[in-house]
Amino acid sequence: MAITFENVGIAVSDLEATISFFTDLGLEVVGRDTVRGEWTDTAVGLDGNHAKIAMLQTPDGQGRLELFEYIHPEAITSNPTLPNEIGMHRVAFSVDDLDEALAIAARHGCHPLRGVATYRDLYKLTYLRGPSGILVMLAEKLTAE
Repeated sequence: MAITFENVGIAVSDLEATISFFTDLGLEVVGRDTVRGEWTDTAVGLDGNHAKIAMLQTPDGQGRLELFEYIHPEAITSNPTLPNEIGMHRVAFSVDDLDEALAIAARHGCHPLRGVATYRDLYKLTYLRGPSGILVMLAEKLTAE
């Protein structure tokens, strides 16, 4: 059986703000839609499923995020995921300039949870809270392999 990675789906409270955050970081919107009907009720497992969706892609075409804002049923707010919780954890991106990426994130009110760390002189990295409490890791490679 062949398998390829498709995307990571994230429910958000404000689709436009979340799109703005990720496109400012460099992702590209490759599709938008509003979905509803029997097919989506069946696929997602929610009766009356109705959502606005956007597909974003990294410039290299290798990574995709599917963002969705529920119209119905009403979205359920939960506590943001902590770094040590079991389950869906975070989305991570490599950037060529971490300081620039953090300045972009700050314009969206998003800041590192604690600060920027260096891993074995290979990467500078940090976790931050993006829109809707999404845990985002940003990493800048420091050395060539």
